[in-house]
Amino acid sequence: MMTRKVRFKSDNLTLVGNLFTPENFDESGNYKAVVVAGSFTSVKEQMAGTYGQKLAENGFVALAIDYSHYGESEGQPRQYESPAEKLRDLKAAVTYLSSLPYVQGVGMVGVCTSAGNAAYLAADDARVKALATVAAFLPGPALINRVFGEAEIARRRAAGAAAKLTYEQTGEQILVPAYSNADQFAVNYNPAATYDYYFNEARGGVPQWRNEFAVMSYGPWLDFSPLDKAPAIKIPTLVVHSDGAAFPEQAKEFYTLLGGVKELAWGDGTHFDYYDQATQADFAIQSIAGFFRKQLS
Repeated sequence: MMTRKVRFKSDNLTLVGNLFTPENFDESGNYKAVVVAGSFTSVKEQMAGTYGQKLAENGFVALAIDYSHYGESEGQPRQYESPAEKLRDLKAAVTYLSSLPYVQGVGMVGVCTSAGNAAYLAADDARVKALATVAAFLPGPALINRVFGEAEIARRRAAGAAAKLTYEQTGEQILVPAYSNADQFAVNYNPAATYDYYFNEARGGVPQWRNEFAVMSYGPWLDFSPLDKAPAIKIPTLVVHSDGAAFPEQAKEFYTLLGGVKELAWGDGTHFDYYDQATQADFAIQSIAGFFRKQLS
C-alpha cells in the first residue's frame, strides 16, 4: 500500500487529500475508487485516513480529503462548517478520481458527519455508483430540536448571525471548541462524555486537527438535514452502525427511506470505536469491501 499527497480544485480553492493505492498498484490497470471523509471538524489524518488505508489494503484506490476551510485545504474563514460547500468539495473529489486513467468507478464512504454529507452527494451526483455510511450522523429538524431544544437552537442561531456580522465587518473570527467536557459553549458539550479519540495522541489527537468551530457557521450547521435526502438516493447503499453509535434510530430510519438496493450491517461497540478500533473498523471495512466489490462499477 502506497500513499501520496494530491491537490485538486474545488471551484477556486485548492483542496488537499491523501491518495491510497493498493500493493502492487499498476497505473495501467483498472481499479474501483472511493472518496473517504470523516467526522465533524476532522482532517484526513484521522478516521478518513484510517479507512483510506484499510480500503487500499483491500484493493481499492482511496482518497481521504481535507474539506475546504479545514486542514491543508484552502478556504476562509477556517473551521467553517457548510453542508453546501462540503457537497461542492465532494463533487470535486469525484471529479479528480474520475479523471485518473486507472479508475473505473467511484464510490463514497462517509464516517459520522460525512455520512450525512455523503447522503447529499449520493442524492445529487449520478457519477457516484455506491455509498457506504459508518457510524453516521444523520440529523433532521426533529432530532436537532430534541437534542438542543428551541431556546438553545435560537441562542446558537443568534450567535452565528452575530459572528458572521463581526467577520464581515472586521475579519475577526469567533471560535468555540468542537468538543469539550468543561466548556458549556462547545458545540458538543457533555461533562460525562469521553472524547478520548480527539485528545489522545495515539488515536485521533493528531497535530493537524484543531478543536475549533467557526461560530458563524451555526446557521448552515443547524440546517444540515441528510435524513431528508434518503428517498432520493437510488444507488446501492450500505449502512454500518450499532446500538452504541450515535442515534441508531436515525440510521435505521435513513436505511428504511433509501430508494435503491441497500444493506444494513449492524455491529457492536460505541460510536468512537468505529473511528479506529480494530474490531469495529475491520467489521466496517470488510462489510464495505464486500459490498463495493459487488455494487461499484
